[in-house]
Amino acid sequence: MQCYDELVARGLIAQVTNEEEIREMVNNGKATFYIGFDPTADSLHVGHFMALCLMKRLQMAGNKPIALIGGGTGMVGDPSGRTDMRQVMTEETIQHNCECFKKQMSKFIDFSEGKALMVNNADWLLKLNYVELLREVGSCFSVNNMLRAECYKQRMEKGLSFLEFNYMIMQSYDFYVLFQKYGCNMQFGGDDQWSNMLGGTELIRRKLGKDAHAMTITLLLNSEGKKMGKTQSGAVWLDPEKTSPFDFYQYWRNVADADVLRCLRMLTFLPLEQIDEMDKWEGSQLNNAKEILAFELTKLIHGQEEAKKAEEASRALFQGQGSLENMPTHQLNQEDFNEEGVIDILAVLQKSGLAPSRAEARRNVEQGGVSINGEQTKDIKKAFEKEAFMGDGMIVKRGKKNFMKVTL
Repeated sequence: MQCYDELVARGLIAQVTNEEEIREMVNNGKATFYIGFDPTADSLHVGHFMALCLMKRLQMAGNKPIALIGGGTGMVGDPSGRTDMRQVMTEETIQHNCECFKKQMSKFIDFSEGKALMVNNADWLLKLNYVELLREVGSCFSVNNMLRAECYKQRMEKGLSFLEFNYMIMQSYDFYVLFQKYGCNMQFGGDDQWSNMLGGTELIRRKLGKDAHAMTITLLLNSEGKKMGKTQSGAVWLDPEKTSPFDFYQYWRNVADADVLRCLRMLTFLPLEQIDEMDKWEGSQLNNAKEILAFELTKLIHGQEEAKKAEEASRALFQGQGSLENMPTHQLNQEDFNEEGVIDILAVLQKSGLAPSRAEARRNVEQGGVSINGEQTKDIKKAFEKEAFMGDGMIVKRGKKNFMKVTL
């Protein structure tokens, strides 16, 4: 199966502007394409997974990826449903985040010998002369058409600042610059970016003529990837210091039954024939599919060894198989204990990261959601001496799926 047909079969493509031309370019390695990344954190998260996997698949077929970091647009609010203005970041912070991104992206994308690029739109957006931008770029956009865009229609009800209104123009200008400077002839993005992406295609056509328009192809990622980035407990990061390999594994191990095959198709590099066989699986067999999904994605980010450790720890905790040696561990310090040398259960939950605050820890205990070494406790005053954490430590459980081995 050729590259474009596989993207469709895996559910990655939702809309395209010219399918036949796109298929020919992608299948023959003629696409130089970009996907944008917002540098507001120093780590990517699982919401970026779909884009990273797509970039890898396209590069494997001979196409050239450009990772566009939004250092310029990151200083402006966007009309994608957010209610707050973006925080202005320093150049040093943006550069640090870019370096972190590139390190993580390198697990998916080969940046050697010019096979892929990472560029920052601050390099051109922050140098723009406002009057020149109005004359050269603003004249190519119809306000009426912009207001009809779904992204703006949604924001109009809550209030749309003039700053945010310019976001489409800036993103369109990105494609225009990338086309001229790097020969970028294709762009990918989520469905909330569709109007902005079409704006870039139209800007190139207007500025450079119809012949250039034939090379500006817009594809649209399926929106499912947008839903993957956060859980109730916060973001699931690719950085192991922010989300441990075990927690990363557990995130994918706990996906809903209805989502597991879709995630396998979109995000793993397992053959489609193997995944299609799993369509017949039911009941407990779906847990096997979830384990396969969790292992494959943890291996992709953290490597084979860490994926194996996470798998073994998960089976030991939830299936009683194997050793607890590789389960996530938190070490208490001497300072965590009071003058009498004890620590209460609420502090254990908070300091181990199982609860974000003492108030939440108290609620968890009172509601019967906490167990110590397999025994449920509802005593919020329960306290432990240092000896309780010696040796193999204490296994603390909050809810059905959150475990921590606490040691001293």
